[in-house]
Amino acid sequence: MTAEVSMIHPLGQTRVEDWLAEEQPSDGSRLELILGYLYMTPAPTGSHQYAAGELFVALRDAIRAAGRADLRVLPGVAVKISTAFRTGVIPDVAIVAADIDRTSYEADELVVAVEVWSPGNTREERDTKIAGYAAARVPYVWIVELPQGKPAKFCGYRLGETGYRQEVYAASGETVTAPGPVPVVVDTASLR
Repeated sequence: MTAEVSMIHPLGQTRVEDWLAEEQPSDGSRLELILGYLYMTPAPTGSHQYAAGELFVALRDAIRAAGRADLRVLPGVAVKISTAFRTGVIPDVAIVAADIDRTSYEADELVVAVEVWSPGNTREERDTKIAGYAAARVPYVWIVELPQGKPAKFCGYRLGETGYRQEVYAASGETVTAPGPVPVVVDTASLR
């Protein structure tokens, strides 16, 4: 993010510490912080939760099979992406390389961020989150799209020098090995 962007969209007043002190909504909605502004996203749908759950299990099983005791997979945890740019998000699933006995994680502890996009997620929200992950140097991002009435789509990205590059894409029941710290087979048919 450049200073020019900040001048076009000045930072809001809410700091990462303020966001972390806020109570998450009891209805399953998620409260995230983007450039100093609090954003409430609606509670995830059943199909959204199902896809996230399938990826959680696939990641957990792959980490265990690889004997990686240094990595843990968690659903919906708070990640402090940038204190300077007042941004904190809650990926649907995350792999962290950190002690898990706490409520939030630093960006450099996040190894994989999984976002399940539903039709209600705006393009601005999607772009801002991906840019935040890239600026925080999160090594891998997985995106699942659940278009209304259509098969799930999966994209796996690896961080390069200038941003993310797509490593895999799958739809319509295809199976791929997703980029990450351990090999993970993703069957898009299992995400719906």
